[in-house]
Amino acid sequence: MTDPWSFDYGFLLRISEDALRVEALNEYLSSRSYLAGYGPSQADAEAFALLCRPPPERHVHALRWYKHIAALNDSFYIKQSHFGEKSVSCFSAKAKRVQPPWSPPEGTDVSKLHLYNSLTRTKEVFVPQKGNKVLWYCCGPTVYDASHMGHARSYISFDILRRILKDYFKYDVFYCMNITDIDDKIIKRARQNYLLEQYGEKKPSPSQILQDVLTARTPFKAKLAETTDPDKKQMLERLDAAVDAALGPLQMAEQSNAAGDTLQNQAQVLLEEAKDLLSDWLDSQFGSQVTENSIFSLLPKYWEGEYHKDMEALNVLPPEVLTRVSEYVPEIVAFVKGIVDNGYGYESNGSVYFDTANFDSCPAHSYAKLVPEAVGDQKALQEGEGDLSISADRLSEKRSQNDFALWKASKPGEPSWDSPWGKGRPGWHIECSAMAGSILGESMDIHGGGFDLRFPHHDNELAQSEAYFENDHWVRYFLHAGHLTIAGCKMSKSLKNFITIKDALAKHTARQLRLAFLMHSWKDTLDYSNNTMESAIQYERFINEFFLNVKDILRSPTDITGQLHCLSLKNKKTSVHEALCDNIDTRSALEEMRALVGQSNTYMAARRSAKLPPNRMLLQSIALYLTDMLKVTFGAIEGSEPIGFRVGGNGQNLESTVMPYLSVLSDFREDVRKIAREKKVTELLRLCDELRDDTLPELGVRLEDRDGLPTSVKLVDKETLLKEREEKKKMEDEKKKKKEEAARKKQEQEMAKLAKMKVKPSEMFQSETDKYSNFDETGFPMHDAEGKELSKGLAKKLRKLYEAQEKLYNEYLQSTQNGS
Repeated sequence: MTDPWSFDYGFLLRISEDALRVEALNEYLSSRSYLAGYGPSQADAEAFALLCRPPPERHVHALRWYKHIAALNDSFYIKQSHFGEKSVSCFSAKAKRVQPPWSPPEGTDVSKLHLYNSLTRTKEVFVPQKGNKVLWYCCGPTVYDASHMGHARSYISFDILRRILKDYFKYDVFYCMNITDIDDKIIKRARQNYLLEQYGEKKPSPSQILQDVLTARTPFKAKLAETTDPDKKQMLERLDAAVDAALGPLQMAEQSNAAGDTLQNQAQVLLEEAKDLLSDWLDSQFGSQVTENSIFSLLPKYWEGEYHKDMEALNVLPPEVLTRVSEYVPEIVAFVKGIVDNGYGYESNGSVYFDTANFDSCPAHSYAKLVPEAVGDQKALQEGEGDLSISADRLSEKRSQNDFALWKASKPGEPSWDSPWGKGRPGWHIECSAMAGSILGESMDIHGGGFDLRFPHHDNELAQSEAYFENDHWVRYFLHAGHLTIAGCKMSKSLKNFITIKDALAKHTARQLRLAFLMHSWKDTLDYSNNTMESAIQYERFINEFFLNVKDILRSPTDITGQLHCLSLKNKKTSVHEALCDNIDTRSALEEMRALVGQSNTYMAARRSAKLPPNRMLLQSIALYLTDMLKVTFGAIEGSEPIGFRVGGNGQNLESTVMPYLSVLSDFREDVRKIAREKKVTELLRLCDELRDDTLPELGVRLEDRDGLPTSVKLVDKETLLKEREEKKKMEDEKKKKKEEAARKKQEQEMAKLAKMKVKPSEMFQSETDKYSNFDETGFPMHDAEGKELSKGLAKKLRKLYEAQEKLYNEYLQSTQNGS
């Protein structure tokens, strides 16, 4: 301080306690420029000497002053002066001001993203290979049939992970996915569809259809008898039972010489039920004659188109790069050649196989990194090779049963391409290696796929890719989405036990399906059931109601009263962040968001009860945060609305368009209700209720009348409101039914009591001749039915009953005398 007398420190001497002295000093300095000038005054030095230690951090002004004076202590000479009985240090005013010492904060550990890596079967810290860029390859669908909920399980899950890495953790994600349009399943299905279509175009007679189905049933029965897998056997048995049920009516119609129309109808029913076994038989007879390559491309083109429609309907983002096997055959041939040249592949009868033993014997390589315990599982290996590639002659071509096809020599009835080894087609596993290698190079950060692809598909991918690139790190992090079951049962397209995505979307919205997935771990089994979906629907309804309430509050006149309590929001944001860092635990993240909404609802209810407006800024901040998480991070909200779920389709902002009109209507209705209550016009009140309960819900509008507060106006989809109305009516009916039941029981009890009251005490036991046989003059029993005298205990018990009835009877007589 430049003025030595501007600091009146005398008041400090009158305070004996250090804490109170510091508090008084802080208050004194808060209104003074205590750092003005270039040097400390004598008053500064004397006040400094009164303090035993630095003031606590909460006394900002005193602490800052203390640090400044202390910093000058080493730079200036000290002269002694006397102040009262204390000797104090006084600093020369000639000294130059210097900065006080600074200490860096200790800080805390920052949460890092961990991902469950199938290569280690543990959660690993995620570290991209090249700065912030993430190279990601995902196995796409084999397009030979409709996409089902098993596909949705993988692709919604990976869409969620991708969005979170990209939009939440801000990684530069490059996402590549393939379409498998050359595969044993596709070839067989395309051939069978073509042959069955040709069969139908020939318009076979009912007797011909009957004969052919009976012929086809013979090998089918043999296949059924040989099948040991219980799920597959059950599927075949269901198919056989359906065919058997359709055979009987046609056979009976033929035997009875039924009319032509009847025969034709029965034949068509049989043809529909038996198409699977009939197409199998046709394929075995004529499949080798199907040689036109275009036949094998039409089927995957159609189902790929349907797949993309399904993904768009599910709000799954398209990949940055989409590859098709049919467009990468030259690259696949070159990739196979590279593996052979490196010594890890061999040619046999026009096919090329991967030499697993030679690869595994190399010190730099290891086969089956993902599931080493599955090596030698012939069932899994043969499923990986495909139905058309496990014949005895094909299996005999391999040096080891563990070897797998890189390139398959095409048989008659199969599509083919030129290669150094002759006409052939790609193996299944090589497709992903060649396409991913062509786009992403010798190493990628993330490879994703379904849990059931770990072995042999992904293990074979790893082996052949590392054999081609001669490295041991083709994939750094392998992510596998969990299985999907249907009400606890295994789901499989080959077992005909699946629900298509279109069927699922007919029952639930894309948001509800995504919420169901978000509420479960992406790597664990998810059970698609009524309970699972009901939980998702309830979560959606809970969050949406919060959004509607906040939007209603924000439409009210501006009020910025109240303190902004954002600590809860900050804490929940931290909890959500920690959950997402922990293997992208969306389930815990959603629970933290639910808790935040619950706290907000409690706060709004408390303000509403107190007839006070809530803090708009606080609620708006929470609603914006939740909307951003659900929209940008999780992909559960479409549209451009800043808060909440979109109302109305085709990109319309329905809320901004109609809400002004609805607000006018609501205000008008409120005025009418007020007048009707004052004038006691019940008919007007009834019409106002009818508008709220019957008319507006049909238009997707909910009015909520609130005591002492303006009516709340909310836009909700019509189906939800109608369901709410139905549930409300159901509850009211149940309440009415319970009330009527209670009234009936009460009446019955009163009638029973009245009937009991009418019985004279002297007659109450005399009718029970099966229990008693002798009575005194008052009608009280003396002996039991066998003539034995009643025991004292029983007599005492009966006496109490007698006296109680006597009291009831007297009450009855009294009521009749009073005329009641």
